[in-house]
Amino acid sequence: MQSLIVDGGNRLVGETRVGGAKNSVLPILASTVLTDGESVLHNCPVISDVYSAERILTHLGCSSSLEENTAIVKSSVNRYDIPEKLMCEMRSSIIFLGALLGKTGRCTLSLPGGCELGARPIDIHINSLKKMGAVVTEKFGTLDFSAPKGLCGSKLILPFPSVGATENIILAACLANGETQIKNAAREPEIADLADFLNKCGAKITGAGEGTVIINGVSSLKGSEHTIMPDRIVAATYMSAAASTGGEIRLTGICRNDLDSVVPVFEEMGCYVYSYGDSMFIKANKLHSVKKILTMPYPAFPTDAQAVVMAALACAEGTSVFVENIFENRYQHVPALTKMGADIKVEGKVAIVEGVKSLSGANVYATDLRGGAALVVAALGAEGRTVIGNIHHIDRGYENIEKSFSLLGGKISRK
Repeated sequence: MQSLIVDGGNRLVGETRVGGAKNSVLPILASTVLTDGESVLHNCPVISDVYSAERILTHLGCSSSLEENTAIVKSSVNRYDIPEKLMCEMRSSIIFLGALLGKTGRCTLSLPGGCELGARPIDIHINSLKKMGAVVTEKFGTLDFSAPKGLCGSKLILPFPSVGATENIILAACLANGETQIKNAAREPEIADLADFLNKCGAKITGAGEGTVIINGVSSLKGSEHTIMPDRIVAATYMSAAASTGGEIRLTGICRNDLDSVVPVFEEMGCYVYSYGDSMFIKANKLHSVKKILTMPYPAFPTDAQAVVMAALACAEGTSVFVENIFENRYQHVPALTKMGADIKVEGKVAIVEGVKSLSGANVYATDLRGGAALVVAALGAEGRTVIGNIHHIDRGYENIEKSFSLLGGKISRK
């Protein structure tokens, strides 16, 4: 088991590029199942979740490769089942459901794995697909989906703007008969990126990234070329690390509009943030507390950025309050931060962070992807050495995190 060794207290200074979004590339890789021919995806992050998606594609009969941030998939699906071992590698594996059902009319899989952030039921996915004509049976934890009469367009109103359900419905609807409407759809920019790729392949999707998405089914899709959007959560992680270390960094390759809910939080902290083109400059001054941060569906503050921002605010002057409204177990990083000297109290959805003078290095363990990144942020600003274990969680969403922060002046290595 590898660990990250971080000697804290070094101010981050310099420039780094933000790579492609994990939450965009995974559904796009799944969507290649719907296509005929070859798809080329640029700006693809080299992370373990991408390799997990490629293993699923290979199992289904496709060929895929990843080299120098370009993924190439030649789609030739010849089966519709995904083994439990592959499903358990990541939560996003459920996104293959809509694609396989749309392409083959069948899909057999188990519930997905990934970070244990609490209940993330797929009821919305299942109920929506049923309304489109899918038949579902469950036996010994395995779900079998079929569409004996084919999938048909339907008017769907989601009880919650679920990202995964919105994506699965879009994928299932691309080759379905007729028009599908999704109301109260998730509005995340990653959904718009998925639709952009599918439209290049010949799909007819409008409204992606808005509250109502309309998909008119087509008879077939062809492979296409696409550049994955930048990762807004990785950008927020760099910003948090700059704040934690009193740093001064420039991020390139970003989309500023995607960070509209994040930037005001750093400005309230006392950071100077300036954006121009696809770049952002952030300079940290003395950190101040943030009155209240509420995680909500996009375009509100993202749950995925909660942990890294909390790590930065651990040493801010005053009291910061977090309210987590998406996942009930999203404070699993708190015990490790308190071990490093943070003063954080959690009660239900609320976490109260009393700023301390400094954090101290300790031996800690990542429990999930974003919580693990939060420990890196805290360790970079802490006094002394921190050893972070279970870093396979971090590798699911961050490409060479130790190299990225080393180039900015952090003392961090993998061992």
